[in-house]
Amino acid sequence: MAMSLVSRVSRLHLVQRGVLFHLNTARMASSLLINEPKYSWLKELGLSEENHGVFNGTWFGSGEVVESISPSNHKPIAKVIQGNLSDYEKCVSASAKAYQMWCEVPAPKRGEVVRQFGDAFREKIDILGRLISLEMGKIVVEGVGEVQEFVDIADYAAGLSRMFDGKVFPSERPNHMLLEQWNPLGVVGVISAFNFPCAVYGWNNALALTCGNVCLWKGAPTTPLTSIAVTKVLETVLKDNNLPGAICSMICGGTDVGIAMTKDERIPLISFTGSTPAGHKVSQAVHDRFGKCVLELGGNNAIIVLEDADLNIAIPAIMFACIGTAGQRCTTTRRLIVHEKLHDQVVEKLINAYKQLRVGDPLEPSTLYGPLHTKDAVGMFQRAVEAAKAQGGTVVCGGKTMQREGNYVEPTIVVGLKHDADIVLKETFAPILYVIKTQGFEEAVQWNNEVKQGLSSSLFTQNLNHLFRWIGPKGSDCGLINVNIPTSGAEIGGAFGGEKHTGGGRESGSDSWKQYMRRSTW
Repeated sequence: MAMSLVSRVSRLHLVQRGVLFHLNTARMASSLLINEPKYSWLKELGLSEENHGVFNGTWFGSGEVVESISPSNHKPIAKVIQGNLSDYEKCVSASAKAYQMWCEVPAPKRGEVVRQFGDAFREKIDILGRLISLEMGKIVVEGVGEVQEFVDIADYAAGLSRMFDGKVFPSERPNHMLLEQWNPLGVVGVISAFNFPCAVYGWNNALALTCGNVCLWKGAPTTPLTSIAVTKVLETVLKDNNLPGAICSMICGGTDVGIAMTKDERIPLISFTGSTPAGHKVSQAVHDRFGKCVLELGGNNAIIVLEDADLNIAIPAIMFACIGTAGQRCTTTRRLIVHEKLHDQVVEKLINAYKQLRVGDPLEPSTLYGPLHTKDAVGMFQRAVEAAKAQGGTVVCGGKTMQREGNYVEPTIVVGLKHDADIVLKETFAPILYVIKTQGFEEAVQWNNEVKQGLSSSLFTQNLNHLFRWIGPKGSDCGLINVNIPTSGAEIGGAFGGEKHTGGGRESGSDSWKQYMRRSTW
């Protein structure tokens, strides 16, 4: 009887523990934003409380379970089962197999599939844009704009599929032709960053696939739901065309997966978007095995405002370039080099413009300025502000964190620093603008070019002589040399990328497609 009583008590404890476990699980599930009525639209993207984070034609995942956190309120959106190295191996193998058939599909037919990608994203553009806003933190109009980038590059790639051009050269040998032939590479690895969790992959995906490659994508660890939702859209189109899903494989994972990709000789090309230090490591690993890289790295971008600039154009452009995506674009303006005669006037106008910014939930249409992506980014912002002060700068606007839910900081303007102060020469991924006085065009161009990065730049002037010198060999040394428009933003028809520590890669338009192919002469 004593043993029977003990047994009954033990069973009761087990039942109680089971009930508590299920209650705790239910509480955890109910705390996810995806289960709140306000965010029920997330399920229309095929998302659920817990999502498999690996796709190679089927959805699976054997790695760590993580939560995607919204930067606007620090609340978990949903869970993702990440991939591990074993899952990665399955993706690479499936991708290599899919390449064998995809590369033999005629280019115009490949372009037609990519065109259908664009149509599929048109149907999901608003809801997917809202997910990007919720998970990354950018305002919803920017999130929608990101999806539009995928739509646009899909249209561009569809046209490109009928226009790949080789060359015919005169041959020295009689009765002989000398031709140039372009062929795909194979599996293209794409490692993208948190700040553009959809568009950058779109630039790579559309061109790589049209060229006859297949893609293996690793998105940022902090935006896994966007990676999953984007891939589900692609999966639907591939299924409708009776094509293997591994043409667009995807894996959510940590640094170990990224390192494996860079070292894998089965991936002849790695397209990497991220910080300069991380890009340097990627470049070394890929080049150690004689692979190819497309690097899109940092940008310590400057706008130059000359004495003859039209401030009615310049001020709104500068503000947008500084505070768009809360200063987290690789093309964000971080240095403002202003003619000394206009300096005080420009600073005053910018302060007034900053004060009118509507800060709030990035999902609200009226919001113009949202949060930083992570708590770590907030700490980086705070350290940069303190460093600017220590080096002689004066904060004339902002400089503090906001006392509200989420990763919000005040957009900041700093004056009084030297053009070559350490903090000015360092890229800080936050909404901090350093305003510097200059005496004229030549000095301003020299300061524009003195940083290690060379991504984007802009000149505000009405002087045609300065304009043509700006775009010439002694002008800006950046990949993007704008005139009377912001440093941020890019059109898909032109090649996007930068020089020096920005990496030298080019994505999107012009002849960027050549990076996804190999050239043979016969």
